[in-house]
Amino acid sequence: MSGSRHVVVIGAGIAGLAAAHRLLGQTTRVTVVEADHRVGGKLLPGEIAGVRVDLGAESLLARRPEAVTLARETGLADDLQPPATATASLWTRGALRPMPKGHVMGVPGTAAAVAGILSQQGLARVERDADLPPTEIGDDVAVGEYVAARVGREVVDRLVEPLLGGVYAGDAYRISMRMAVPQLFEAARTHTSLTEAVRELQAKATPSTPATPTTPAPVFMGLRGGIGSLPLAVAETIRGRGAEILTGTPVTDLRRDGARGWRVTAGDRALHADAVVLATPAPATARLLAAEAPQAAAELRAIEYASMALVTLAYRRSDTEARLPQGSGFLVPPVDGHTIKASTFASNKWGWIAEEDPDVVVVRTSLGRYGETEILQRDDDDLVGISRADLREATGLDTTPLRTRVTRWDDGLPQYPVGHHARVARIRAHVAELPGLAVCGAPYDGVGIPACIASAYAAADQLHGDLTGVQQLTAHPVQSLHGGAGQ
Repeated sequence: MSGSRHVVVIGAGIAGLAAAHRLLGQTTRVTVVEADHRVGGKLLPGEIAGVRVDLGAESLLARRPEAVTLARETGLADDLQPPATATASLWTRGALRPMPKGHVMGVPGTAAAVAGILSQQGLARVERDADLPPTEIGDDVAVGEYVAARVGREVVDRLVEPLLGGVYAGDAYRISMRMAVPQLFEAARTHTSLTEAVRELQAKATPSTPATPTTPAPVFMGLRGGIGSLPLAVAETIRGRGAEILTGTPVTDLRRDGARGWRVTAGDRALHADAVVLATPAPATARLLAAEAPQAAAELRAIEYASMALVTLAYRRSDTEARLPQGSGFLVPPVDGHTIKASTFASNKWGWIAEEDPDVVVVRTSLGRYGETEILQRDDDDLVGISRADLREATGLDTTPLRTRVTRWDDGLPQYPVGHHARVARIRAHVAELPGLAVCGAPYDGVGIPACIASAYAAADQLHGDLTGVQQLTAHPVQSLHGGAGQ
């Protein structure tokens, strides 16, 4: 594609911005169009009690290179920081208990690794895994279904469910193992024992961020000022390289324009493009493809979403020191019947928050899982009250916060049920029938930030005839790990 070729990227979340960044590296003229008044999508910077905070995702998976590298390429290298503490807990069986270390997305390599979390019967059930005959996985299987068959429902309910809930706000008994835990899916296909497969994965785990002899490489990274600064930096970088970014400009129509081009109706403008990247949520992508790719649109409409809310609370440090535990926060298994699903002690987790105002302590809670609608219909004051009640029960923290903020992410997280991998392959096959069109983002290859960036790069490369990225993602979806309690 020559430098005179024009690509329109629809959607200015991190996937759309990353696609534009990649395209500009391939001497392409780019216009990014975003319906919202801002860029960044689910990466949202904010403020509470004078302290900068994230009101969306708060960490980057450092075991994948895409997000950390993009941060460095857009001038944020000096702002990258590992968590000050990665010691999380589970609020289960009436107490905060240390999160086990020897597991892959909650699946233990040994029974001893989850002692203190499971009952004696649950521990005995884990040990039975080694003696069970192989469990047929087939082309895909639900994480909860497979793990429960191998090591018992208690592992799913107490460990897998809260970890997957933090990533997808989903139901472990519906979520695709092939998509959500791809490494474990592949390992389980070649081992008769699930716990043996977990131990092998743990032995192979090698973070991409360099470690020193005394400091292990971090699994996650943050950014001084918040992860919400990443899309702003990418937007500034691509503007500086000639990209046009139109915010507050909904795209209402997408049509073929001649033999190869596209006509994009964006606000009151008609944009003519040689190629288009759709980096929008599945429902919006379905609407835009309804006329030109109806089969892809039908598949996209079948993708379900979960909604959630984040409650951010700021306290005086003097009011919390006797109550707030050390560590990064805690996860909450839904089986215990509590309302919040996690809490992050943000001032403990991120050193830059504590540095901005040592007298302020920031705590986040998250609420909402797939299928839960009643709780998110409550008003902001109710969600704050519920969060404070659960925090009081879990930690003893019973002081009145200085400030509170509620951020709602309606239909914010796409769900990956069994068969999602095949659905994504069908969508891409239908889209590939139309020259100069590609899709990327959270509905396809993983919901984490590195996954969205990898998907964006694959889409950009696809427009240049390079299918390597798409093929790699099809073969190996990007696992989206939980970035600490309250992610």
